[in-house]
Amino acid sequence: MRFTAQSGDHKVEMDTHAPIGSDTALTPKQLLVAGICGCAGMDVVALLKKYKQPLESFQVEADATLAEGVYPAVYKEIKLVFKLKGQLDESKVLESVTLSQTKYCSVSAMVSKAVPISYTVELNGKSIGAGRTEFK
Repeated sequence: MRFTAQSGDHKVEMDTHAPIGSDTALTPKQLLVAGICGCAGMDVVALLKKYKQPLESFQVEADATLAEGVYPAVYKEIKLVFKLKGQLDESKVLESVTLSQTKYCSVSAMVSKAVPISYTVELNGKSIGAGRTEFK
């Protein structure tokens, strides 16, 4: 049950949980969520660089909940937490995350058509905002 996706020179391994697979790599559903986090994260970092904000560290965490009793198993909601550290302007941080989740992140835009995505933003351990991923 181990597969390799390849695009050009880049490869990503996939597997599934035992007893069907060997649990040696992310599952395809986990890769989907990782894609959202990576896309959104790249947006936020690029915007903060544009705004000349001194980012010290950054994480995007995701909690994706599966719908119960549904086959095939699909996500019913995805919650993102953007965690940033540094001497950052709070308004620029919120603007960067909001723009990612309403204008720029193409992966969030596609997935949010099928699954509600919400997010919270933490700066230096303090919650500074929240929202829903909504593209027009």
